[in-house]
Amino acid sequence: MKQRICFLVDSIFSIGGVQRVTAVIAKELSKSYDITIVTFDKPEAKNLTLYDLGQSDIHYRFISYPSIGYFKNKLCKAYSGLYMRLLPQSKWTSDLYAHSSFPSELRKVLVTELKAGNYQTIIGVHAPLSGRLATIKKHLPGVKTIGWIHNSFEALFGDNFIYIGGARKRHYVYQFRKLDHVVLLCHHDAETYYGYDPVFKPTVIYNPLTLEPGKTSQGNTKRFLAVGRFSHRHKGFDLLIEAFHIFAQKNTEWHLDIVGEGVEEKMYRELIEKYHLTDRVTIHPFTNHVQDYYSQAQVYVLSSRWEGFGLVLVEAMAHGLPVVSSDLPTSQEIMGDFGLYFKNGDIDELAQRLEDATKLDWVAKSKEAIEISQRFEVAHIIKQWKQLIETSIHE
Repeated sequence: MKQRICFLVDSIFSIGGVQRVTAVIAKELSKSYDITIVTFDKPEAKNLTLYDLGQSDIHYRFISYPSIGYFKNKLCKAYSGLYMRLLPQSKWTSDLYAHSSFPSELRKVLVTELKAGNYQTIIGVHAPLSGRLATIKKHLPGVKTIGWIHNSFEALFGDNFIYIGGARKRHYVYQFRKLDHVVLLCHHDAETYYGYDPVFKPTVIYNPLTLEPGKTSQGNTKRFLAVGRFSHRHKGFDLLIEAFHIFAQKNTEWHLDIVGEGVEEKMYRELIEKYHLTDRVTIHPFTNHVQDYYSQAQVYVLSSRWEGFGLVLVEAMAHGLPVVSSDLPTSQEIMGDFGLYFKNGDIDELAQRLEDATKLDWVAKSKEAIEISQRFEVAHIIKQWKQLIETSIHE
């Protein structure tokens, strides 16, 4: 009988890098295990054509939380607010906060759903759900629990970022300790967590290449490419447009394509208009055939302010593209000396790297790109996931 494995996700039927990676890993594991995805998506959002989910034997369960009573909600928020204000650095107060921020009515629903599946392994996708899974672990006896963290330590806990924030750093590390395993996406993050708390020993598993590469780029189009969701500040496309404006004043033949959708699109279009770049910079909507853009590009640009794992770097290199990237630790871990790096957030230095990219030995760089991308083929990555799943809880 196949081992039953559950992925607990906020969403699987929506557009995003985390959803795509989760789908790829779940599909590969479904060849050896009985896979269920428990999602907070609405049932009507189910779309098995997305990420080719319909091509695998995966089960889906939809879950939603009930409303909390007025007085219970006020009481929970009061304690949570007190904890955030006083920040007591102890496991005991962290556990109290874990329960006050996740009321019993919600915990009961999640525990009931997960116990009903009789899973041997449950994987919480993203830091918040990993934390929730840790909170209810004692109600799941004999079940291996794995937290899968998709953002960098700095993005989650840095004071200048928009996710969890530094105030709850100690709380989350206390909770992560309860899980049987925590998977991070790069060794830099593992070392950072270890430096913060030597008791916490995560596992590093890189994300795999999640698409079938299209035609290898021929390197003759004079087109830069950037791909990603237009979420608040994250991908730094505003920085890229500013830098391309500087670059374009001397380089009249190059074009910039940005593929994606999201809340910052209006701001990007306003920048393009401001710098009179409407004939040089084109925004394209999300597509299931992003390979076509990689194949037509000459250089890929990652301008992100932070990344858990720059999956687009692997995709770009699989199409033979040289890469300009912000000097994020994860980018340097993925590409080593291959990348053309600029100081994170430095528009002038990014503009200079765009200039440098036009003068590369493109053929040699393209060959190197493809060789690097092969390290991230899903067959290599899935072996590590299987090894983790098969490891005894007590090892």
